[in-house]
Amino acid sequence: MATMTFSEATLAAMREEMRRDPTVFLMGEDIAKQGGIFGQFKGLPQEFGFDRVRDTPISEAALVGAGVGAALTGCRPVVDMHFADFITCAMDEVVNQAAKLRYMFGEQCRVPMTLRAPDGITKSAGSQHSQALEGWFVHTPGLEVVIPADAEDAKGLLKAAIRSDNPTLYFEHKALFPVKGAVPDDDFVIPLGKAKTMRDGRDVAIVTYGITVGRALEAATMLEADGIDATVINLRTVWPLDYDAIADAAARTHRVVVAHEAVKIGGVGAEIASFIGEACFDDLDGPVVRLGAAHVPVPFAPVLQEAVYPKAPAIADAARRLVRREL
Repeated sequence: MATMTFSEATLAAMREEMRRDPTVFLMGEDIAKQGGIFGQFKGLPQEFGFDRVRDTPISEAALVGAGVGAALTGCRPVVDMHFADFITCAMDEVVNQAAKLRYMFGEQCRVPMTLRAPDGITKSAGSQHSQALEGWFVHTPGLEVVIPADAEDAKGLLKAAIRSDNPTLYFEHKALFPVKGAVPDDDFVIPLGKAKTMRDGRDVAIVTYGITVGRALEAATMLEADGIDATVINLRTVWPLDYDAIADAAARTHRVVVAHEAVKIGGVGAEIASFIGEACFDDLDGPVVRLGAAHVPVPFAPVLQEAVYPKAPAIADAARRLVRREL
């Protein structure tokens, strides 16, 4: 095991996959000469050449369209979106083309393309550079959606995304890039669609993913002071979902809080809560509680920005009230 930042873990994953498979290549804005705005591509063009690590013009539609075309010819392109918010400029290429082609051509083609999309709220980046958009893509058949929570996830999930034969969105929270963690040295690949139990408790389950995993673990520590023992489930992949892990957590704890940074209304939490209500109703001792961002654009003002999304105290308070039947 080595200790490295989240950014370094993604760099290690890219380097290993490009060495392993010559069809893997990178393209995006400012990734070759600059090394990426978070340093996540530094050194790659020097090792693999500027044909396999390409700077592109500022056109997300052209970027994703080129990625779809390259994937159809047998390559495994990794396309960097700079900011996840910019995917909106390429929605036709993602939703109507990449997601549908394998189905429309009767499994005669594959689209093994990975879209790297830095997302999330940090440092007053404003409402056009702070969104968490995974819910839109979970809703689209044909796409896979993965969201790492730490450096270990960052490496293992990126390698799995690149090896997948389906178009995969890899949402990486900007605030996690400098965060250090232990990462396996070997060819470490995390299977898509498999959750990880970060903490095993008996009283309440907090089901979450991405940067909110750390906040949920902090909330679990707060709950210990009240004698409440919490399970924390890191979904890792939000499509396909690990329904078995969610059902098992509901059966063991009988109380579930679902938390994420994306907007609560219409979010992934709604799908999880609905599933638990339909499949695990007899296991529950209370309602499934959802926590997510307010239904507003992310504010620029730091004070307002911090007020819109759930942090550890809010997660702990929701779990505490659920266990004490105060809802």
